[in-house]
Formats: sequence, C-alpha cells, structure tokens
Amino acid sequence: MKIETPLHADHQLDQCAGQFAHWRQTRPHPHSQIPPELWAQAVALTAVVSPSRVAKQVRLRLADLTKQIATRQAAVPPAVPHPPTSLGGVEVPSVPSWPQPAGAIQIELSRTDGTRRRLHGAEAPLALAPVVRAFLEVR
Repeated sequence: MKIETPLHADHQLDQCAGQFAHWRQTRPHPHSQIPPELWAQAVALTAVVSPSRVAKQVRLRLADLTKQIATRQAAVPPAVPHPPTSLGGVEVPSVPSWPQPAGAIQIELSRTDGTRRRLHGAEAPLALAPVVRAFLEVR
C-alpha cells in the first residue's frame, strides 16, 4: 500500500475501516482471527497516520495493532543500502554494532508548510542530525 499525501492517507484509512467493517459482518465465526491482509493494511497506514488513530478508526485495540507493528517490523529483513540518487537522498551514518537497548523509537518531524515525516526505528538508534537537517531544508 503506497500512501503519498495526507488526504490520500485519510482516504486509505476510511477504505481500510470499511474493509474491517465488512469482514466483521461476513466472518464465519464471531471469534475468527483478522486476516493477514487487513492487518497488513492497518500496519502500513501507521507509517503516515498515528497508530492510535488507525486503531480507533478501524475499531482495533491499540495494543493489538502495536503488537502487529512490532511483529511485522521484526519480520522485515534489513534494507540493502542503495547508492545516493539525484532525488536528494540523505546518507545516515551507520551505528555501532555493540548491543543496543531494547525498544523501538518513533520520531515525527513537521515543517511550517505542513510537510510531515515519521521515522520508525526498531532498537537501533538513528543518527538524527543529518536526517533532521535534510528534512528542514527548503528546496
């Protein structure tokens, strides 16, 4: 699921909520597990919409959604670094390999023009200074 703008995110969230509602009405048993496709949509939306808002809109417990987010982040293999492109990529220095403290981080940046960027990290700290500088630059 590719989400490009805040309005598009709201539309996708409404569609996801409708799919959850349809599933709840047509599921074979009252205690059937939520299909992985619906979980994947809800988790994908948390990249641009807060997890609490997604959980409320699709009528899930926030704890269940958070657990799905953590499970899916752990299952995703680390990304292969790509060479810088002409699109203005930001190179983030690598972090030391010693053991890091457990716990995920979430950071949300916003500019005065309304642009927002949400960063998620699974246990490894990010070198934030270059990311924040690049985000705040006016192009």
